[in-house]
Amino acid sequence: MNVIKSNLKHNSDFHQAKWNEPIIFELHQQGEKGVEVPPVDVEIKEVVGDGISDLPQSMKRKERVALPEIGQARVLRHYLRLSQETLGSDFNVEIGQGTCTMKYIPKINELLIRDPKMTDLHPLQDESTVQGMLEIFYKLDLCMREISGMDCFSFQPSGGTQALFTMASIVRKYHEERGEGAQRDEIITTIFSHPSQAATAAVKGYKIITLHPDENGFPDIEKLKAVVSNRTAGFVVANPEDTGIFNGKIKEFTKIIHDAGGLCYYDQANANGLLGITRAREAGFDMCFFNLHKTFAAPHMCGGPATGALGVIEALKEFLPAPIVEFKDQKYCLNADLKHSIGKVRAFHGVAQTVVRAYAWIRALGPEGLKEVAKTAVLNNNYMYHKVLGIKGASAPYVKGHRLEQVRYSWEQLTQETGVTTEDVQRRMTDFGLHYWTSHHPYIVKQPFTLEPTESYSKRDLDEYISALTQISHEAYENPSIVQDAPKQSTIHKLDEQDFLDQPEKWCITWRSYQKKVVNRQTPVGK
Repeated sequence: MNVIKSNLKHNSDFHQAKWNEPIIFELHQQGEKGVEVPPVDVEIKEVVGDGISDLPQSMKRKERVALPEIGQARVLRHYLRLSQETLGSDFNVEIGQGTCTMKYIPKINELLIRDPKMTDLHPLQDESTVQGMLEIFYKLDLCMREISGMDCFSFQPSGGTQALFTMASIVRKYHEERGEGAQRDEIITTIFSHPSQAATAAVKGYKIITLHPDENGFPDIEKLKAVVSNRTAGFVVANPEDTGIFNGKIKEFTKIIHDAGGLCYYDQANANGLLGITRAREAGFDMCFFNLHKTFAAPHMCGGPATGALGVIEALKEFLPAPIVEFKDQKYCLNADLKHSIGKVRAFHGVAQTVVRAYAWIRALGPEGLKEVAKTAVLNNNYMYHKVLGIKGASAPYVKGHRLEQVRYSWEQLTQETGVTTEDVQRRMTDFGLHYWTSHHPYIVKQPFTLEPTESYSKRDLDEYISALTQISHEAYENPSIVQDAPKQSTIHKLDEQDFLDQPEKWCITWRSYQKKVVNRQTPVGK
């Protein structure tokens, strides 16, 4: 491979493992077993039966479930090989995940959630048998109240998008209870807030009004004044937005909405630069949520199990999804008696393991430690901001030097001068064992890339990442085909342009759908 000399020797020598590994269903061998389930002991069978015969016929399968039959050694090899083909926050400098706040997950917290006292819990246990777990839920609620200024939290939403959906549901129920549900049919948001804000409100039937930024990248307050009316149900925004720009006039925005009779809810999925510095209450918000799997050092786990911790002011407590954890008569309990509750948004109370991780992280750091997280995250981001702007072809649109915990940069100049796009750079970064994210579509910032260093990374880590970007810029100007033909060192090479993502009839997100759409004449495994 033609590589320009740099100080990235260990990274330029990187070569990701590649295994021609089938999916697990294709490893199926009839009769091969990983675990042999022993028969029920005679003594047990005499008391409780065999565990199957007493089941109602309606609960018994007519056919065996089509699961692959594989020996233990083969299963182990399969998943270890897949892990070698994966980059992640424990494997590389994960600055390039952009808005997702990839940080170090304390390994002692992983030991906590693997303790049998945790792993043996069941969500249907009687409250009296899970007092310790309920105490952690309750005390994390208290911590979140201090961090946000809200009056009560639910940990039921299984992620940020579901928390946004829950808040949109509360907005609708609130106005319906006031007799204004039909009238107030508009939600206002901003173009640089997460797309889930508009999407979840639209699912609830709201018309979405999107504010675009002024010349400096701030949400345009004059545009807000022009669209707010007695049809306004609510205002949802991230601050800072995904550009990393913090709107210091946000309280003026929330006042305008409140004066018009609407509610304000705050996307704080990423609050890494705000801990101990600003709070949702003082900014005038009625609700907010935090992603515990971002700011509060729990893993993303490829989309789950996650938790969108949802907080509300006292006036909206009765609208929360039931139940919530309370402390009464010297014991912890689940209170499902909420007068205006929107109902459950998931089957059980929340992801206990994620709650434990977040609680342990907060208790270990304490108030001053949380504030130090924010200060370090902002320092790291502004160091990187200064360095990236020194790379040929890179820029950061809008107001200069006014970024918080992340930045949405642009390779527009690089593309105009070399033909190398941000997608080319994205693929080339994998040759250095590094990840890199562009941005949400549409690309309002042209040829974007979004970086967020968090507090977890040292100056040396940041320099390593910056050096990789610098080398790629050199390559683009010296020999752009090196970047355009990347990756060379990854598990796959450059794919032909495909439109599969735009054709749902071609999607195969499960083995069953693959069989139906691709190999519908093939006999399913396990039959």
